[in-house]
Amino acid sequence: MATKYDIFAMVYQHQGPATPKDIAEKFGKGKSAYNLIHRFLIQLVKENILAKTKFGFEVKISPATSLLSGLITFCIHNTLNYNLLLEPKLAVFLDYTLRQGEATADTSKLNSRTFKKYVTILEQYGLALIITRKPLQIRIFYNSLVKNILLYFGHVPHLKSWSADYILDIEKELHTFKQLRRRHEEKYNLKLDDIKIKFIHHSLALEGNPITLPDTIKILKHHFIPANTNAQAVDEVRNYQQAIQRMLKDSAEKIPLTLQAMLRFHNLAMQHRPDIAGRIRRVEVRIHGNPLFKIAKASTIETRLNLLLEKYYAFSEKKKKSMKEIISFAAYFHNEFQHIHPFVDGNSRTTRLLTLYILQVEGLPILDLPLGLLDEYMNLTKKSSQRTDRDLYAHLQKMILWNLKMMNRELKE
Repeated sequence: MATKYDIFAMVYQHQGPATPKDIAEKFGKGKSAYNLIHRFLIQLVKENILAKTKFGFEVKISPATSLLSGLITFCIHNTLNYNLLLEPKLAVFLDYTLRQGEATADTSKLNSRTFKKYVTILEQYGLALIITRKPLQIRIFYNSLVKNILLYFGHVPHLKSWSADYILDIEKELHTFKQLRRRHEEKYNLKLDDIKIKFIHHSLALEGNPITLPDTIKILKHHFIPANTNAQAVDEVRNYQQAIQRMLKDSAEKIPLTLQAMLRFHNLAMQHRPDIAGRIRRVEVRIHGNPLFKIAKASTIETRLNLLLEKYYAFSEKKKKSMKEIISFAAYFHNEFQHIHPFVDGNSRTTRLLTLYILQVEGLPILDLPLGLLDEYMNLTKKSSQRTDRDLYAHLQKMILWNLKMMNRELKE
Protein backbone atom coordinates (compact mmCIF):
# COMPACT_ATOMS: atom_id res chain seq x y z
CA MET A 1 0.00 0.00 0.00
CA ALA A 2 1.11 3.59 -0.59
CA THR A 3 2.96 5.46 2.17
CA LYS A 4 2.49 9.06 3.25
CA TYR A 5 5.48 10.03 1.09
CA ASP A 6 3.95 8.29 -1.95
CA ILE A 7 0.77 10.26 -1.32
CA PHE A 8 2.67 13.54 -0.94
CA ALA A 9 4.44 12.88 -4.27
CA MET A 10 1.09 12.15 -5.91
CA VAL A 11 -0.49 15.37 -4.55
CA TYR A 12 2.61 17.33 -5.59
CA GLN A 13 2.35 16.01 -9.15
CA HIS A 14 -1.42 16.56 -9.21
CA GLN A 15 -0.90 20.32 -9.51
CA GLY A 16 -4.09 21.25 -7.74
CA PRO A 17 -6.39 20.14 -4.91
CA ALA A 18 -6.64 16.34 -4.69
CA THR A 19 -9.23 14.23 -2.88
CA PRO A 20 -8.75 10.74 -1.45
CA LYS A 21 -10.73 9.51 -4.46
CA ASP A 22 -8.34 11.23 -6.90
CA ILE A 23 -5.33 9.69 -5.19
CA ALA A 24 -6.87 6.21 -4.96
CA GLU A 25 -7.59 6.29 -8.69
CA LYS A 26 -4.00 7.33 -9.42
CA PHE A 27 -2.78 4.31 -7.45
CA GLY A 28 -5.37 2.04 -9.06
CA LYS A 29 -7.17 1.49 -5.75
CA GLY A 30 -10.89 1.40 -4.93
CA LYS A 31 -13.07 2.78 -2.15
CA SER A 32 -11.51 0.46 0.43
CA ALA A 33 -8.33 2.60 0.29
CA TYR A 34 -10.05 5.95 0.91
CA ASN A 35 -9.85 5.85 4.73
CA LEU A 36 -6.14 5.01 4.86
CA ILE A 37 -5.32 7.65 2.23
CA HIS A 38 -7.35 10.21 4.19
CA ARG A 39 -5.44 9.38 7.40
CA PHE A 40 -2.14 9.96 5.62
CA LEU A 41 -3.42 13.23 4.16
CA ILE A 42 -4.45 14.47 7.62
CA GLN A 43 -1.03 13.45 8.97
CA LEU A 44 0.67 15.49 6.24
CA VAL A 45 -1.54 18.46 7.12
CA LYS A 46 -0.46 18.16 10.78
CA GLU A 47 3.17 18.10 9.62
CA ASN A 48 2.53 21.35 7.74
CA ILE A 49 3.31 19.70 4.39
CA LEU A 50 -0.20 19.83 2.94
CA ALA A 51 -3.11 22.24 3.37
CA LYS A 52 -6.75 21.18 3.47
CA THR A 53 -9.22 23.29 1.47
CA LYS A 54 -12.87 22.88 0.55
CA PHE A 55 -11.69 21.50 -2.80
CA GLY A 56 -9.35 18.87 -1.37
CA PHE A 57 -5.72 18.65 -0.24
CA GLU A 58 -2.88 20.55 -1.86
CA VAL A 59 0.80 21.18 -1.25
CA LYS A 60 1.58 23.94 1.21
CA ILE A 61 4.39 25.98 -0.32
CA SER A 62 7.30 26.17 2.13
CA PRO A 63 11.02 25.37 2.37
CA ALA A 64 10.09 21.99 3.90
CA THR A 65 7.86 20.94 0.99
CA SER A 66 10.48 22.09 -1.54
CA LEU A 67 13.08 20.06 0.30
CA LEU A 68 10.84 16.99 0.49
CA SER A 69 9.87 17.12 -3.19
CA GLY A 70 13.53 17.53 -4.13
CA LEU A 71 14.51 14.51 -2.02
CA ILE A 72 11.80 12.34 -3.55
CA THR A 73 12.67 13.43 -7.10
CA PHE A 74 16.37 12.74 -6.52
CA CYS A 75 15.61 9.29 -5.15
CA ILE A 76 13.36 8.42 -8.11
CA HIS A 77 16.02 9.58 -10.60
CA ASN A 78 18.59 7.32 -8.92
CA THR A 79 16.38 4.28 -8.15
CA LEU A 80 16.54 4.84 -4.40
CA ASN A 81 13.60 3.92 -2.17
CA TYR A 82 12.80 7.24 -0.50
CA ASN A 83 10.51 5.47 1.97
CA LEU A 84 13.58 3.74 3.40
CA LEU A 85 15.64 6.92 3.57
CA LEU A 86 12.97 9.32 4.86
CA GLU A 87 12.85 7.88 8.35
CA PRO A 88 13.40 10.12 11.42
CA LYS A 89 15.47 7.49 13.27
CA LEU A 90 17.72 7.00 10.23
CA ALA A 91 18.31 10.77 10.17
CA VAL A 92 19.33 10.62 13.85
CA PHE A 93 21.71 7.77 12.99
CA LEU A 94 23.21 9.74 10.07
CA ASP A 95 23.69 12.79 12.28
CA TYR A 96 25.39 10.78 15.04
CA THR A 97 27.69 8.87 12.69
CA LEU A 98 28.81 11.97 10.79
CA ARG A 99 29.60 13.76 14.06
CA GLN A 100 31.54 10.80 15.48
CA GLY A 101 33.22 9.83 12.21
CA GLU A 102 32.08 6.21 12.45
CA ALA A 103 29.61 3.99 14.29
CA THR A 104 29.01 0.46 15.52
CA ALA A 105 25.80 -1.02 16.90
CA ASP A 106 27.07 -0.39 20.44
CA THR A 107 28.14 3.23 19.95
CA SER A 108 25.05 4.13 17.92
CA LYS A 109 22.77 2.85 20.72
CA LEU A 110 20.62 1.03 18.17
CA ASN A 111 19.65 -2.60 18.50
CA SER A 112 21.74 -4.81 16.23
CA ARG A 113 18.86 -5.55 13.85
CA THR A 114 18.05 -1.87 13.23
CA PHE A 115 21.74 -1.01 12.91
CA LYS A 116 22.29 -3.75 10.33
CA LYS A 117 19.19 -2.61 8.42
CA TYR A 118 20.47 0.98 8.19
CA VAL A 119 23.99 -0.14 7.25
CA THR A 120 22.67 -2.38 4.47
CA ILE A 121 20.51 0.41 3.00
CA LEU A 122 23.27 3.01 3.10
CA GLU A 123 25.98 0.74 1.68
CA GLN A 124 23.73 -0.55 -1.10
CA TYR A 125 22.86 3.00 -2.13
CA GLY A 126 26.50 4.05 -2.19
CA LEU A 127 26.10 6.32 0.83
CA ALA A 128 28.40 4.55 3.27
CA LEU A 129 31.51 2.44 3.60
CA ILE A 130 31.63 -0.59 5.89
CA ILE A 131 35.02 -0.50 7.59
CA THR A 132 34.77 -3.89 9.30
CA ARG A 133 32.03 -6.53 9.46
CA LYS A 134 33.05 -8.05 12.80
CA PRO A 135 32.26 -5.86 14.61
CA LEU A 136 30.06 -4.10 12.05
CA GLN A 137 31.52 -0.60 11.71
CA ILE A 138 30.44 2.09 9.26
CA ARG A 139 31.44 5.52 7.91
CA ILE A 140 28.97 7.77 6.09
CA PHE A 141 29.71 9.51 2.79
CA TYR A 142 28.49 13.09 3.07
CA ASN A 143 26.71 14.46 0.00
CA SER A 144 23.75 16.65 -0.90
CA LEU A 145 21.27 13.80 -0.39
CA VAL A 146 22.49 13.06 3.14
CA LYS A 147 22.64 16.79 3.88
CA ASN A 148 19.03 17.32 2.74
CA ILE A 149 17.76 14.33 4.73
CA LEU A 150 19.36 15.82 7.83
CA LEU A 151 17.94 19.26 7.14
CA TYR A 152 14.45 17.90 6.48
CA PHE A 153 14.38 16.27 9.90
CA GLY A 154 15.82 19.34 11.64
CA HIS A 155 19.48 18.34 12.05
CA VAL A 156 22.34 20.74 11.38
CA PRO A 157 25.06 18.80 9.48
CA HIS A 158 28.28 18.51 11.45
CA LEU A 159 31.14 16.45 10.02
CA LYS A 160 34.21 14.82 11.47
CA SER A 161 36.89 14.65 8.76
CA TRP A 162 38.30 11.39 7.42
CA SER A 163 42.02 10.81 7.75
CA ALA A 164 42.36 7.05 7.49
CA ASP A 165 44.57 5.28 4.96
CA TYR A 166 42.86 2.24 3.40
CA ILE A 167 45.71 0.71 1.39
CA LEU A 168 45.89 -2.45 3.50
CA ASP A 169 42.11 -2.84 3.41
CA ILE A 170 42.14 -2.49 -0.38
CA GLU A 171 44.83 -5.14 -0.73
CA LYS A 172 42.86 -7.51 1.48
CA GLU A 173 39.59 -6.96 -0.40
CA LEU A 174 41.36 -7.30 -3.76
CA HIS A 175 42.79 -10.67 -2.72
CA THR A 176 39.29 -11.82 -1.74
CA PHE A 177 37.87 -10.50 -5.01
CA LYS A 178 40.33 -12.46 -7.13
CA GLN A 179 39.39 -15.68 -5.37
CA LEU A 180 35.66 -15.03 -5.63
CA ARG A 181 35.86 -14.04 -9.29
CA ARG A 182 37.62 -17.28 -10.22
CA ARG A 183 34.78 -19.23 -8.62
CA HIS A 184 31.94 -17.03 -9.91
CA GLU A 185 33.05 -15.68 -13.31
CA GLU A 186 29.58 -15.87 -14.86
CA LYS A 187 27.98 -14.11 -11.90
CA TYR A 188 30.69 -11.46 -12.00
CA ASN A 189 30.02 -10.71 -15.67
CA LEU A 190 26.30 -10.33 -15.00
CA LYS A 191 26.98 -7.92 -12.14
CA LEU A 192 29.46 -6.03 -14.32
CA ASP A 193 26.74 -5.19 -16.84
CA ASP A 194 24.65 -3.50 -14.14
CA ILE A 195 27.67 -1.68 -12.71
CA LYS A 196 28.59 -0.30 -16.15
CA ILE A 197 25.13 1.18 -16.53
CA LYS A 198 25.34 2.86 -13.12
CA PHE A 199 28.74 4.29 -13.95
CA ILE A 200 27.47 5.65 -17.27
CA HIS A 201 24.55 7.31 -15.51
CA HIS A 202 26.65 8.75 -12.67
CA SER A 203 29.42 9.97 -14.96
CA LEU A 204 27.09 11.68 -17.43
CA ALA A 205 24.85 13.10 -14.70
CA LEU A 206 27.91 14.98 -13.47
CA GLU A 207 28.05 16.59 -16.92
CA GLY A 208 24.41 17.65 -16.84
CA ASN A 209 22.86 14.76 -18.77
CA PRO A 210 19.18 14.73 -17.64
CA ILE A 211 18.42 11.05 -18.23
CA THR A 212 17.53 9.23 -15.01
CA LEU A 213 19.01 5.91 -13.94
CA PRO A 214 15.73 4.03 -14.62
CA ASP A 215 15.67 5.47 -18.16
CA THR A 216 19.38 4.74 -18.65
CA ILE A 217 18.62 1.11 -17.82
CA LYS A 218 15.74 1.08 -20.34
CA ILE A 219 17.96 2.55 -23.06
CA LEU A 220 21.02 0.35 -22.56
CA LYS A 221 19.60 -2.88 -21.17
CA HIS A 222 16.20 -3.08 -22.82
CA HIS A 223 16.93 -0.98 -25.94
CA PHE A 224 13.85 1.11 -25.30
CA ILE A 225 13.79 4.90 -25.54
CA PRO A 226 11.28 6.48 -23.14
CA ALA A 227 8.90 9.10 -24.53
CA ASN A 228 9.90 12.77 -24.40
CA THR A 229 13.59 11.94 -23.99
CA ASN A 230 16.15 14.39 -25.37
CA ALA A 231 17.74 12.84 -28.47
CA GLN A 232 21.24 14.17 -27.82
CA ALA A 233 21.09 12.97 -24.20
CA VAL A 234 20.23 9.47 -25.47
CA ASP A 235 23.14 9.63 -27.93
CA GLU A 236 25.47 10.62 -25.08
CA VAL A 237 24.39 7.56 -23.09
CA ARG A 238 24.78 5.16 -26.00
CA ASN A 239 28.10 6.61 -27.13
CA TYR A 240 29.59 6.53 -23.65
CA GLN A 241 28.61 2.88 -23.39
CA GLN A 242 30.63 2.18 -26.54
CA ALA A 243 33.62 4.02 -25.11
CA ILE A 244 33.38 2.07 -21.83
CA GLN A 245 33.14 -1.25 -23.64
CA ARG A 246 36.23 -0.40 -25.71
CA MET A 247 38.07 0.67 -22.57
CA LEU A 248 37.28 -2.64 -20.85
CA LYS A 249 38.38 -4.63 -23.90
CA ASP A 250 41.66 -2.73 -24.22
CA SER A 251 42.40 -2.86 -20.49
CA ALA A 252 41.70 -6.62 -20.37
CA GLU A 253 44.27 -7.06 -23.15
CA LYS A 254 46.61 -4.62 -21.34
CA ILE A 255 47.00 -2.50 -24.46
CA PRO A 256 49.23 0.47 -23.60
CA LEU A 257 47.71 3.92 -23.65
CA THR A 258 48.76 6.13 -26.56
CA LEU A 259 47.69 9.52 -27.83
CA GLN A 260 45.70 7.80 -30.56
CA ALA A 261 43.99 5.59 -27.99
CA MET A 262 42.96 8.68 -25.98
CA LEU A 263 41.57 10.29 -29.13
CA ARG A 264 39.74 7.06 -30.00
CA PHE A 265 38.07 6.90 -26.59
CA HIS A 266 36.99 10.51 -26.90
CA ASN A 267 35.76 9.94 -30.44
CA LEU A 268 33.57 7.04 -29.31
CA ALA A 269 32.16 8.97 -26.35
CA MET A 270 31.44 12.10 -28.41
CA GLN A 271 30.15 10.68 -31.70
CA HIS A 272 27.11 12.91 -31.35
CA ARG A 273 29.50 15.85 -31.83
CA PRO A 274 31.37 14.89 -35.04
CA ASP A 275 32.85 18.39 -35.27
CA ILE A 276 34.94 17.85 -32.11
CA ALA A 277 34.98 14.06 -31.53
CA GLY A 278 38.53 12.74 -31.27
CA ARG A 279 40.06 16.12 -32.09
CA ILE A 280 42.44 18.14 -29.94
CA ARG A 281 41.08 21.63 -29.47
CA ARG A 282 42.64 24.66 -31.14
CA VAL A 283 40.62 27.18 -29.15
CA GLU A 284 40.62 28.32 -25.54
CA VAL A 285 37.94 26.92 -23.20
CA ARG A 286 37.01 27.31 -19.54
CA ILE A 287 35.09 25.48 -16.84
CA HIS A 288 31.66 27.05 -16.54
CA GLY A 289 31.09 28.38 -13.06
CA ASN A 290 34.69 27.90 -11.90
CA PRO A 291 37.13 30.51 -13.26
CA LEU A 292 39.80 29.31 -10.78
CA PHE A 293 40.17 25.94 -12.53
CA LYS A 294 43.39 26.27 -14.54
CA ILE A 295 43.24 24.90 -18.08
CA ALA A 296 46.13 24.52 -20.49
CA LYS A 297 46.49 26.96 -23.37
CA ALA A 298 45.61 25.34 -26.69
CA SER A 299 49.17 25.85 -27.93
CA THR A 300 50.61 23.73 -25.07
CA ILE A 301 48.19 20.78 -25.20
CA GLU A 302 50.17 18.34 -27.35
CA THR A 303 53.40 19.03 -25.44
CA ARG A 304 51.70 18.46 -22.10
CA LEU A 305 49.95 15.30 -23.32
CA ASN A 306 53.28 13.88 -24.53
CA LEU A 307 54.87 14.64 -21.15
CA LEU A 308 51.94 12.95 -19.42
CA LEU A 309 52.31 9.91 -21.65
CA GLU A 310 56.04 9.74 -20.87
CA LYS A 311 55.20 9.56 -17.17
CA TYR A 312 52.52 6.98 -17.92
CA TYR A 313 55.02 4.79 -19.83
CA ALA A 314 57.54 5.03 -16.98
CA PHE A 315 54.78 4.01 -14.57
CA SER A 316 53.36 1.18 -16.70
CA GLU A 317 56.76 -0.34 -17.48
CA LYS A 318 57.68 -0.67 -13.83
CA LYS A 319 57.36 -4.39 -13.05
CA LYS A 320 56.45 -4.19 -9.38
CA LYS A 321 54.18 -1.44 -8.14
CA SER A 322 52.78 -0.96 -4.68
CA MET A 323 49.08 -0.26 -4.21
CA LYS A 324 50.01 3.21 -3.03
CA GLU A 325 51.96 3.87 -6.25
CA ILE A 326 49.08 2.68 -8.43
CA ILE A 327 46.44 4.84 -6.76
CA SER A 328 48.79 7.83 -6.47
CA PHE A 329 49.53 7.70 -10.19
CA ALA A 330 45.84 7.33 -11.04
CA ALA A 331 45.10 10.48 -8.99
CA TYR A 332 47.95 12.37 -10.66
CA PHE A 333 46.92 11.24 -14.15
CA HIS A 334 43.28 12.21 -13.53
CA ASN A 335 44.17 15.71 -12.40
CA GLU A 336 46.79 16.32 -15.06
CA PHE A 337 44.57 15.19 -17.94
CA GLN A 338 41.61 17.19 -16.66
CA HIS A 339 43.71 20.33 -16.27
CA ILE A 340 45.16 19.87 -19.75
CA HIS A 341 41.54 19.69 -20.95
CA PRO A 342 42.53 18.65 -24.48
CA PHE A 343 39.05 18.75 -26.03
CA VAL A 344 36.38 21.36 -26.62
CA ASP A 345 33.89 19.18 -24.71
CA GLY A 346 33.76 15.74 -23.11
CA ASN A 347 37.00 16.15 -21.15
CA SER A 348 35.77 15.05 -17.74
CA ARG A 349 33.96 11.92 -18.92
CA THR A 350 37.10 10.97 -20.87
CA THR A 351 39.27 11.68 -17.81
CA ARG A 352 37.19 9.30 -15.70
CA LEU A 353 37.31 6.63 -18.40
CA LEU A 354 41.12 6.87 -18.67
CA THR A 355 41.56 6.81 -14.89
CA LEU A 356 39.48 3.64 -14.65
CA TYR A 357 41.49 2.21 -17.55
CA ILE A 358 44.71 2.66 -15.57
CA LEU A 359 43.18 1.00 -12.50
CA GLN A 360 41.72 -1.85 -14.58
CA VAL A 361 45.08 -2.61 -16.22
CA GLU A 362 46.68 -2.75 -12.78
CA GLY A 363 44.13 -5.33 -11.65
CA LEU A 364 41.75 -3.04 -9.78
CA PRO A 365 38.29 -3.82 -11.25
CA ILE A 366 36.76 -0.46 -10.44
CA LEU A 367 33.81 0.67 -12.53
CA ASP A 368 31.49 2.82 -10.48
CA LEU A 369 31.37 6.17 -8.75
CA PRO A 370 29.30 5.54 -5.61
CA LEU A 371 26.48 8.05 -5.29
CA GLY A 372 27.62 9.25 -1.89
CA LEU A 373 31.04 10.26 -3.20
CA LEU A 374 29.91 12.21 -6.29
CA ASP A 375 29.78 15.59 -4.53
CA GLU A 376 33.19 15.08 -2.94
CA TYR A 377 34.60 13.98 -6.29
CA MET A 378 33.33 17.12 -8.03
CA ASN A 379 34.66 19.36 -5.25
CA LEU A 380 38.10 17.79 -5.69
CA THR A 381 38.07 18.06 -9.48
CA LYS A 382 35.98 20.39 -11.68
CA LYS A 383 34.71 22.52 -8.81
CA SER A 384 38.06 22.82 -7.06
CA SER A 385 39.83 26.13 -6.68
CA GLN A 386 43.19 24.47 -6.15
CA ARG A 387 44.66 21.24 -7.47
CA THR A 388 45.32 18.69 -4.72
CA ASP A 389 46.51 15.29 -5.97
CA ARG A 390 46.91 14.13 -2.37
CA ASP A 391 43.22 14.71 -1.59
CA LEU A 392 42.13 12.96 -4.79
CA TYR A 393 44.41 10.05 -3.85
CA ALA A 394 42.56 9.76 -0.51
CA HIS A 395 39.23 10.02 -2.31
CA LEU A 396 40.13 7.26 -4.79
CA GLN A 397 40.97 4.97 -1.88
CA LYS A 398 37.41 5.28 -0.57
CA MET A 399 35.96 4.77 -4.04
CA ILE A 400 38.10 1.70 -4.73
CA LEU A 401 37.45 0.11 -1.34
CA TRP A 402 33.69 0.64 -1.64
CA ASN A 403 33.69 -0.96 -5.11
CA LEU A 404 35.66 -4.00 -3.94
CA LYS A 405 33.55 -4.51 -0.82
CA MET A 406 30.31 -4.24 -2.79
CA MET A 407 31.47 -6.65 -5.48
CA ASN A 408 32.73 -9.15 -2.92
CA ARG A 409 29.41 -9.00 -1.09
CA GLU A 410 27.52 -9.56 -4.35
CA LEU A 411 29.70 -12.54 -5.31
CA LYS A 412 29.35 -14.14 -1.89
CA GLU A 413 25.53 -14.03 -1.95
